Amino acid sequence: MSLTVPPSLLQAAESGPVDDDAFVSCVRESLPYAWQTVSRVAAELKSSDDADFADNVIPPPTEDERGQLLRALASDAIRSSLERHFGVKLAFQNCHRVAAFRPSAVDSEAYRRFVSIRGQLLNQSPELRNC
Repeated sequence: MSLTVPPSLLQAAESGPVDDDAFVSCVRESLPYAWQTVSRVAAELKSSDDADFADNVIPPPTEDERGQLLRALASDAIRSSLERHFGVKLAFQNCHRVAAFRPSAVDSEAYRRFVSIRGQLLNQSPELRNC
């Protein structure tokens, strides 16, 4: 799963630094399922006054959509751009469980539990072993 980079954005990258908004727009257009998923969990978090995080527990409907989510969260550049854009810290388990944490919650018990080895193992199931 690759980004579809407009020629103008590629030219900008060849010339020097790239505008964060232009890159985020490229991600939104190239990886719509990943964008929608991250956007939704970030919005759910912002709409809650007291939650440390919001997460997605629904598996992607297709392999293409699963690939989009993996691509977005496996890339440091994409992931950090999404975090800056939405004002959250993203955490990821398996092929679909992405969580948006408030930046202030990054050192919280909930965050440490989510990103722990134990948390990863407890989030496994036979259906998810090949995702």
